[in-house]
Amino acid sequence: MSAPERIPTGRLSAVQDAVEGTDTGPTASEGAATVAGDMLLEGELTVRGRIQEASNAVLYCTVAHDGHSAACVYKPVAGERPLWDFPDGTLAQREVAAYEVSRACGWDLIPPTVLRDGPYGTGMVQEWIDPPESSDEVPELLALVEGEEPGPGWKAVGFAQLGEGRTALLVHADHPRLRRLAVLDAVINNGDRKGGHLLPGADGRFFAIDHGVTFNAEDKLRTLLWGWAGEPLTDEALEVLRGLREALQEAAPLAARLAELITDAEIEALRARVAGLLSSGRHPEPSGEWPAIPWPPV
Repeated sequence: MSAPERIPTGRLSAVQDAVEGTDTGPTASEGAATVAGDMLLEGELTVRGRIQEASNAVLYCTVAHDGHSAACVYKPVAGERPLWDFPDGTLAQREVAAYEVSRACGWDLIPPTVLRDGPYGTGMVQEWIDPPESSDEVPELLALVEGEEPGPGWKAVGFAQLGEGRTALLVHADHPRLRRLAVLDAVINNGDRKGGHLLPGADGRFFAIDHGVTFNAEDKLRTLLWGWAGEPLTDEALEVLRGLREALQEAAPLAARLAELITDAEIEALRARVAGLLSSGRHPEPSGEWPAIPWPPV
């Protein structure tokens, strides 16, 4: 299947008349996510093309429902490549589980994501993020800089080899939304947080995608967002983690939903990671037992 000549346009949120112009707080965001999720679940899914660069099958689609149409991404389970450290055919469920946890945190970091049947079988379907109309609206989140210290507004990750004996300091922005993502990645045990998994959206925001390699019961955290390693968590993060701890109790709806997507052992490990973050009160540091930075990093 060849890639489309023109990528489908139109975010699901653009057709949500019930919440249009009201994205001012958690209530509006929750309403938008519910409407988007319903459309993704119930709409007619039509494949328009394929992203050739992706390691697994990633399909451009449109979803039509109740007179509206928008773009989305469909990753069928049948198109997943097996991984040595994750059970076969579970990446789509992990993507949905990551969205459910992000939604419970109230941070709106991951686009609405559902699990449903499609033209090539069961798969993950996620809202498509349109890029900003102007490059001036794209936030600068990662950079390579000369010297041994990051400049103001940046956090150091580590030194990168550029070839011919040259090195540069890899840095990421000291951005509150990026810091929330670093906490979320620690919670879901993201084993593959690359720069290319950050998509710029409207109003200077960005969204995180590609969460198939998450929720392993063993420590697998690999990320470019180590700039806050060892630093105290923000008061906001601690409050969110306390709420998440309650939401993960066995009788809670979030725990029941996750039980449909990941294993009991992985849910227990998730609870332990939340408890560990609350106990330490700090961003995690690399364990030294697992490569800390994904390769390639973009």
